[in-house]
Amino acid sequence: MPWDFAVILLFLAAVVPFLGKRRMRRLLAQEKTTKRDRLRLYASTVGSQWLIVSIILWRARVHRLSRAQLGLALPHVTLAIGVTVVLSALILTNQLLSLRQLALHPSEAPGMMTQMAARIFPQDNMERAAFVAVVITVAICEEIIYRGFVQALFQELSGVAVLAILGSAALFAIAHLYQGRRGVSATFVIGVCFSAIRWWTGTVLPPVISHFVADLTVGILAPGKWPGQD
Repeated sequence: MPWDFAVILLFLAAVVPFLGKRRMRRLLAQEKTTKRDRLRLYASTVGSQWLIVSIILWRARVHRLSRAQLGLALPHVTLAIGVTVVLSALILTNQLLSLRQLALHPSEAPGMMTQMAARIFPQDNMERAAFVAVVITVAICEEIIYRGFVQALFQELSGVAVLAILGSAALFAIAHLYQGRRGVSATFVIGVCFSAIRWWTGTVLPPVISHFVADLTVGILAPGKWPGQD
């Protein structure tokens, strides 16, 4: 493995989860966040994710990883579009049902997720517009990072699709360590599904769109349904 790829993997496996957990710990230590706090969080998320993706694409180009290897091509257009529509519809339905359940039984919401939601979800139209930019960034960047680069790298190293899928999902889950054990477990399952679909279709398009739908639905519709929020 090239030394720069090894450094990137180490950064994703150790530094990203550490920084995410530290940032969330600081947010949870605050009694509440202000509009400025949330906008700064959104801006730092957008900037840091695009920086990471830029570095990855730069080094991938140096080492001649093709767009197809990174899942940035569309080898089977009809399949990709069909899977994207079906997966996005399933994700949207699941999110809406989960939010409905939350509204009916707010006490069942995980404590950490409730605290996080109260501090990071948008509260007005300006914040919602900024949050959409965050969701677009996260959907594109995380899928390029984990379903594109990481999965391609594990595929090259092992030559086994299952190991590439599991390796990609594992790093994706670790990156969400700040969400606690339950969040990491759920993220791993989602990661496995997204990685398997990326392998099947040959493109990150279905995971990107589905990731966007999932995060946008929660971020826009969940505020007001979480306990302790107006």
